[in-house]
Amino acid sequence: MYSDITGVILAGGKSSRMGVNKALLKLGNQLIIEQITDLMKSIFSKVIIITNSPNEYKFLNLPLFEDIYKWKGPLAGIHSALVHSATENIFVLSCDVPFITAEMIKYIVEFKSNKPIKFCEAAGYLQPLIGLYSKSLISDMEQILSNDRVTDKSFHHFLKKADAEIIHPESLSFYKDELFFNVNRPEDYEHILRKYNTDG
Repeated sequence: MYSDITGVILAGGKSSRMGVNKALLKLGNQLIIEQITDLMKSIFSKVIIITNSPNEYKFLNLPLFEDIYKWKGPLAGIHSALVHSATENIFVLSCDVPFITAEMIKYIVEFKSNKPIKFCEAAGYLQPLIGLYSKSLISDMEQILSNDRVTDKSFHHFLKKADAEIIHPESLSFYKDELFFNVNRPEDYEHILRKYNTDG
């Protein structure tokens, strides 16, 4: 259990490709957001949720914070988490990765690096929505977010310039691509239901 890192669940997306709030989809006898919340609470003593629809998540009984810069994508969510966090570092987890494990999260947290960002390149993509971020990033983020012309693609621009530790976990004994599988579209949800029913 980490007490010096705040666990952050990002639940601020519009779920436009899914058509409904993907965090509130059912997986077994739990909602995906409940599964993610239980996982994060088992690892971090402080857990918060960043969302622009806080009423939908009151039932989880966790501190809820909205984006300070609204509708500017995940960069705004991580910025808000850093501002509201009581700890110097936060661990960010998006609300749509139902197969991520405590083992993978702890590996990223423990990975030796002095850089202010740590995340994986896995399953063929950079995975910055599962990673560690430092409060030292706030001013750089605000420079981007305060620009009125910035869109939700600002996160990619930020990461290109940021001093990030990119971890390559493929050689780990517990690694599987599906750890980083995220639910964006109805067919993704069908896939995780099949997988869950087969394995669970």
